[in-house]
Amino acid sequence: MIQNNKMKQTQDPEEGYAEHYRWIHLAREVLAIEIEGLRQVSRNLGREFVEALTLLAGCSGRVVVTGVGKSGLVGRKIAATLSSTGTAAYFLHPVEGAHGDLGLIKAGDVVLALSNSGETDELNAILPVLVSLGAQVIGLTGALHSPMAKMCDVVISTRVPKEACTLGLAPTASTTAALAVGDALAVGLIEWKSFSSEDFQRFHPGGDLGRQLRTAVKAIMHTRDLPVIQSGVSLEAALAVLDRGGLGTVVVLDDQQRLLGILTDGDVRRLVCHKLLSLREPVDDFMTREPKYAESEEKGSEILERMEQAAITVLPVVDGERVLQGLVHLHDLLGKGKISFV
Repeated sequence: MIQNNKMKQTQDPEEGYAEHYRWIHLAREVLAIEIEGLRQVSRNLGREFVEALTLLAGCSGRVVVTGVGKSGLVGRKIAATLSSTGTAAYFLHPVEGAHGDLGLIKAGDVVLALSNSGETDELNAILPVLVSLGAQVIGLTGALHSPMAKMCDVVISTRVPKEACTLGLAPTASTTAALAVGDALAVGLIEWKSFSSEDFQRFHPGGDLGRQLRTAVKAIMHTRDLPVIQSGVSLEAALAVLDRGGLGTVVVLDDQQRLLGILTDGDVRRLVCHKLLSLREPVDDFMTREPKYAESEEKGSEILERMEQAAITVLPVVDGERVLQGLVHLHDLLGKGKISFV
């Protein structure tokens, strides 16, 4: 690298100008390819876009965005845009979904699935389960006859003539197309729901996220009607509390109200899959012992990092004696308000 810099310093000025414009020309070619890709996607839009918008606008649950790799990264941005403009949405990684997080899915949810090829094994593996749970699926794909497309209720084509990558391999124009269609859906929902500038300001209070993360968790945690049970109760009783609790978690306490363990929707799914479910046995036999927890004086930023690293969405909050004080959801820390999964 150092040698290349020295060569550039000693090369003929005219050669330097030629090199300069060669890179600008390449950049313009990339932009032209992506612009043409968007033009084709725009030309191909039809009634399926309106059908997708209708499903999203009528969603009685939440919008679940999912995808793998670059499509997953685009999906995260789409979910964030939807959430910030009045449509409750979150991103679900297909691999995490296959290992328990599908417990978050409820009838009435709408899934937005992204895969350019429509051949993504991890994504296609969970789509039938999502449908069986009562969700409707919108697909964004460049392959209208792919396995993924056949499992969707509505499919929007994001097919582009070619990728901007000079090797024709890296997702470039195709991811731009998927992102743009996601933006178009979000803007359509803004108009559909008459989402106003005042509404936008409520979803974007200046500096609110920073204040949330600097605040002690005791100020934002859930403290009322917590899904808690005592050690020794049956698994059947624990599942009833889990179902009513609306947070995807039930907390197991000892007779001094100290934290002993937790049982989540994902735990229950794994028990079912491995045929280990025994409703009359005590919940202690199935719960996660020594679960992660937060202390009530900890700052939101500390807890957020811990939850993201452990890929968990709900955390018990305890005092110095491990007596339960409340529960905090990931979305509470991100400033999205108290959330219920009912």
